[in-house]
Formats: sequence, C-alpha cells, structure tokens
Amino acid sequence: MLKAILFDLDGTLANTDPLHYQAWKEILNNHGIEINHNSYKQYISGKTNPAIIQDLLPQLSKTEAEELANYKEAKFRKMAINLQPLTGLLDFIKWAKNQKLQKAVVTNAPPENTKFMLEILQLKDTFPLVILGGEMTVGKPDPAPYKLCLEKLEISPKEAIVFEDSRSGIKSAVGAGIYTIGVASTHEPESLLEVGASIVINDFSDHKLQQILDSWNISGM
Repeated sequence: MLKAILFDLDGTLANTDPLHYQAWKEILNNHGIEINHNSYKQYISGKTNPAIIQDLLPQLSKTEAEELANYKEAKFRKMAINLQPLTGLLDFIKWAKNQKLQKAVVTNAPPENTKFMLEILQLKDTFPLVILGGEMTVGKPDPAPYKLCLEKLEISPKEAIVFEDSRSGIKSAVGAGIYTIGVASTHEPESLLEVGASIVINDFSDHKLQQILDSWNISGM
C-alpha cells in the first residue's frame, strides 16, 4: 500500500540545472577548467558540493572549498529568483494531499538553497520532512538519505514512490529499495533507466504518471 511520495529537489520540483550549470561553468572557468553539458552531467549533476570540489579542484583546502561552495550557491540563488515549479507538480502535490499520502524532500542541496527554493516555489509548508544528504556522513548516490527518510516516516521501502532527475539520486533511491520514477528534466530517459529507474516521465503532467498510479491501484488525479 502506498503511504508516501518522496521528491528530490533540484531538477525534480523545478528545473534548476541550467542555473547550476551556468554558475559552475563560470566558477570553474576561473580555475582553468572548462565544462560542457556532458561533463556537467557526468561530474556535477546530483552530487554534493564537497564531492564535486574534491573531484574537480582537489588542490583546495577545506576552508577554500567551503568558501567556493558558499559563493557558488549564493550565485545560484541570485539567478533563481524567478524559479517556477516543474509542469504539473502543484496539481500532483494537491492530489497526493487529497490521498492523505505523506510527503518528503530528500536532497543533496545545501540547507540555504533548500529553504530558498521551497519558499520561491511556495512549497515551504508542503513538506513536513526534509532530508539533507549534504549534512549526513554520506549523501546521494549512497542510499543512506532515503533510508533515513523511510525511518523518519516509519514506513517500508515498498510503501513509497520516489521522483528523481539525476543518476546519483536514482542510485540512492533504488539502493534503498524504493520504486523510483525518473524525471527527464536533466538527463536523457535512457540514462535514468540505465541506473535503475522503473519508468521515466517528462514532467508531472506526463500521461505515464497516471498509468503508474493505476498500477498501484490508486484513484487517478
């Protein structure tokens, strides 16, 4: 029986990747590193800032890495003041509320970004539970953030559905044993299916989402 809907934040509640890409591109260029969309997806998308900086700028001290991450996220927030929810999201959340399903966000985003995005999207009161993978010992792609979410909600993996847009996020959710739906806002559908997504939708208005709900024997939206 379905009891909860779990959402990633960046790329799932809103298509933020173009903004993150631009911010990282400018910052890394200042450090002599050029990235394109393919390398962004491979080395940055869905990962925590400490992991990204360790991979791409290992010469930075811990303090320098933290300062760079904070600068990058402040730059992102400045660019994201007109952020809009992904198509169909608000209707889907209303449906989930009517079904009395629990809702949570599981994200690698820093706490400042998480608070900012939920406020900009007018969703700050929608999610009683927010799991910040970046503040845990390990974030996505490790399954630990989703396992903690299940524990907090007091449900089993079989009682939840996850929406994720990144390969690392899907690996995390699938690793926790949860049915995972890929959202193709960031990566190609084939890429998401490759790492374990059960199905991929374009956004929350996709007709395939209704088919999924039917398969769970839930009344339609």
